[in-house]
Amino acid sequence: MKRFGIKIKGIVKNADRFLLLQKWYDDRITDPYQWEFVDGELEYGIAPDAYVRQLVKDSTGLEAIIDGIPYTWSYALGDTQIIGIAFLCHVDTDMVILSEAVSDYKWASAEELPDYIENRGILRDLERTGIIDIGGEK
Repeated sequence: MKRFGIKIKGIVKNADRFLLLQKWYDDRITDPYQWEFVDGELEYGIAPDAYVRQLVKDSTGLEAIIDGIPYTWSYALGDTQIIGIAFLCHVDTDMVILSEAVSDYKWASAEELPDYIENRGILRDLERTGIIDIGGEK
């Protein structure tokens, strides 16, 4: 039986800064709180573009405007193939109202992203698609 899951990532910008959220992932790892872009698993029956706007609104109170899909990704997790869609979005304000599921937020410049994003694949994807240029990654 073929099984699929779809992950949605919202890369939210305001001017030249990116919105990062600090969320709790797993208390079995060294640092259970990690910085990441807005993300979630697509729910059945919801269009991906509507879902990313909903994710941003629910997590931050911000109204996101989608600029495009700069990249996709894929990986296997057990017997499930996970497909990811990254949406580049912008917002017209930096006034964030966090949901209870998010512990903190930060507006970070492209140069600061390597200090927060632990998944270097995300940074490579952002650089490969021209969204950021961090050159000598930290």
